[in-house]
Amino acid sequence: MVDRVVATPAALALIERLSAQHGELLFHQSGGCCDGSTPMCFKPGELGLSQDDVLLGRLGGHPYYMHRSSFEFARNTQLLIDAIPGEGGAFSLENGTGLGFHATSRLFTDAEIAELAALEDRQA
Repeated sequence: MVDRVVATPAALALIERLSAQHGELLFHQSGGCCDGSTPMCFKPGELGLSQDDVLLGRLGGHPYYMHRSSFEFARNTQLLIDAIPGEGGAFSLENGTGLGFHATSRLFTDAEIAELAALEDRQA
């Protein structure tokens, strides 16, 4: 199965660290300006999700959402979430750890796009 969002070992280690400290986590990427274009990590309930947020998958067992407008733009790409030296988003839980979540992407292959389309058809 094709994953829409995956994490590097460094990101998974940071997620585990944050989860040990805070418990359940929730990731969101709005695609807006400034901090909104980076992956943000919250405790559930700290961010109100709406019907315009799409669940892309799970990182370290925690849900990862993206705003629908960003998802429509990036639907043919897989997100790779990393943890790199620096600061996280101002409101993101990793802020102050010396690491920040960072997203890059790659285009899905034609076969992966077909697999995702078939999955979406079954879920509709």
